[in-house]
Order: sequence, then C-alpha cells, then structure tokens
Amino acid sequence: MPSRRNNCGLLARVNFPLYTLQMLTSRHILVGGGGGSSKTGVANGFEIFELSHDGYQFIAEEVTRHETGPSVVMNCTAHNDGKRTWIAAGQESHCQLYNVNSKVVTVENGEIVKDKDGNGKEGLRHRKSSDKTEENVLSKERIEEIKDDNSNIRSKKLQLIVKPADSVQTDFSQDEPLQRIVRISLNGKFMATGGTDGHIRLWKFPQLQKLHDLDAHTKEIDDVDFSPDGSLIASIAKDGKTFLWNVNNGSKLKELTWAPPNGLKYMYKRCRFQKLEEDKSKTKLFTLSNAIVGKNPSFLQMWDIESGSVIKTVPFKETLSALAVSDDGKFVAVGTMFSGSVDIFIAFSLRRALHVPGAHSMFVTGLEFLPTKLDGPAITSNTETAVVSISVDNKICIHSIPFRHTLPFWFVIILVILSICGAFIFCSYLGI
Repeated sequence: MPSRRNNCGLLARVNFPLYTLQMLTSRHILVGGGGGSSKTGVANGFEIFELSHDGYQFIAEEVTRHETGPSVVMNCTAHNDGKRTWIAAGQESHCQLYNVNSKVVTVENGEIVKDKDGNGKEGLRHRKSSDKTEENVLSKERIEEIKDDNSNIRSKKLQLIVKPADSVQTDFSQDEPLQRIVRISLNGKFMATGGTDGHIRLWKFPQLQKLHDLDAHTKEIDDVDFSPDGSLIASIAKDGKTFLWNVNNGSKLKELTWAPPNGLKYMYKRCRFQKLEEDKSKTKLFTLSNAIVGKNPSFLQMWDIESGSVIKTVPFKETLSALAVSDDGKFVAVGTMFSGSVDIFIAFSLRRALHVPGAHSMFVTGLEFLPTKLDGPAITSNTETAVVSISVDNKICIHSIPFRHTLPFWFVIILVILSICGAFIFCSYLGI
C-alpha cells in the first residue's frame, strides 16, 4: 500500500470522520469513526497504520481496514501485553472485542504472494489514483527487497488480522443507549465503560465478566481513566462532577472540587492520570474544564490526588476537546474545539513546549503520544516526543518536539582542558 508522507504534520487522510485514536503497538496506530447509521455513503469502522521515520519526517502506511456496518466507532481502547493485542470498540450500546493477530507475508506488485499450499490472503487494498500521487513512499527499514528469476521486486510486510470476538452491552439508557467511553487498565486486568445512563461498569478483562455496576453520575459519562497501578478510576460527566473510585470494591473515594473564578459554572471534559513509575505516590491527574459560557476561559488542570486539590492550571481562550499524557509522564497534550489547535506541555511545570495553531480545520477529537514502553523498539527519530492528532476533518496529523541541541561530551572535555591551560599560561604571565 502507498505510504503517507508527513506534509506540514499530515500523516494520512481517510474517507470518514475520525472520533477515536489508540496506539496498538510501538509502531501501529488505530483510528476509528464513520458516518453513522444513516445512509450517507460514508463508511463506519477503523483503520490501522504503521508509522516509521525516514530521518526527516514521520511516514504512515495503511496496514488494515475493518468496516463495522451501520455502527460508527465513537470510542475504543487497546491493550498489548507483548504477546497478544486486543481492541475494545464502542458500537452503539455495546462494546465489541477484537483479537489482533500478526503475520509476516510476502508482497509482489501490491499483491500478497500465496505459499506453496496455495494459502494467502487477498491482495492489499489499493488507494485511488488521487491518493497515490501524494503518498507513494515505503519505509526502507521495514522492507526486505528480493528479486526472483524474473526480477520482480518482492517485500516482506507485517499483516495485522482483526477478528471479532465477544460483544457485551455496556449501556442501558431508556432513551438512546450509547457507550461513550471505554478504557483498559495498564495491567490488562480491568476494563471500564461509561455511557448515556451515567453508570460506570467495571469488567474483568478480557473475559468481559461484569465486576461492578456503579450508579456514578446523574448525566452521561464523558471520560474515565485508570490510575497507573490500576487501583483507582477517575470519572467525569455532564453533571459537572469528578469522582475517584476504588476499583477493587467499587466504592467512591472522593469528589474533586475547585472554586471557579468569579463563581462561574464549569464542566469537565477529559481526564488522564500521569504515569510515573519512579514514585507512584506523586501521580497526578490532569483534567480539562470548559466554561458553560463560551467567552470565559477554559483550563488545563493538574490535581494532587492525595489532597484532592488543583495545584497548577493553564488558561485557554477557547473550549478544549482532547487530552493525552505521554506514557513516561513527561508531556501533556491538549486539543481545542474551534481553532483545531494542538499544544504540548511539560507535565511537571505545565510550561508550553509546542503550539500548533490550526492543526485541523475542525475540532480535535483525539490525541495520543507515540509510546516509549510498548512492545518492540520505539520509532527512531530526531524528536524528543511526538503526539498524533485526529479530527472530524478526516485527517491524521503528527506534531513533534525536536531534541534540544547540546554540546558533544568530547567537545566539553576539550573546552575544559583548554580553559585550564589558558588559565595556567595567564597566571604564569602574571608571575602568580
């Protein structure tokens, strides 16, 4: 399949609106969305891309496309334990679980070559000619070129095979049941779902056995997230509440509250825990808070979990829509509603490290940092961190912070030696 070159941050463009984004492996991203159940001609489903870096820019190559019929994929999560990969996708009132299997195949002239027994999958899906003109480069690091007797070029590629597994109903609203969020704990033991009925349901994963049904909020759930050790879960909803829950027994631990400026009303939008392996007691929670009246500022907030108080804030002049925290806990990314901008902050200080105005033509629906701790080596690049963004404008973009330039160690040593010699000569000249 054709690769997608990074043009001003653009990784790829798909033919349906994008609502959800997840990292599957250290090199694979999943994007999902669609046009809904109405007959608009816009497909529903998700696509998986493999990322690489050619020394100058990031490149995305489509690996798998899976269509979900009339059900749009509004939310999803993924878990990879190093051996197996699962995808849990929200489809209307249900959560559909998928198994992802990998297979190395030989590709010749865009078609998968069958083995001696005649086994093989269908040929790789080709893009339209309009797509090929702007996207036609493959990563050399992941291709092994072989010439047969007829001088035909072959390549070894990793094929991801997505197979539907179990499905379970996760929302039971009487009006319009809809799963709005799904998350899997880092240890892969638990899954949490939330929807329009205001309930948070905790499941044993991947068996999808219900453990707790929490009557958590009076209005629909907007977001949930597990703490790094899997013992806590944070939830926010359209009732303006944020709660912390005990995963083991389902009990409510505390409500997080703050005093908005001038007594204004605010509503939480997203929540993400910071992941710090060196000191889990210092783990923080980040939230996005939007003013009910749009002209008032919105906030990125850092919470201290122990005290339940806000310790740092960053104001924004527009409504916020997306939030992500890097897996090493060093960076936080925020996406906006009206301008489609993306910002990256240093997590411990909330100092802005990158601002990308107008990254998308419409509101940002999802953000994910490239991982540093998933299976396999991280993508080798000249960046300190990079975040992928999606929007209903059908575009997948990437935004990165280059490594800060420092003097080479050998140059510092030589500089020190020269400084000492210079000081010695100067002192001798003065007769000291």
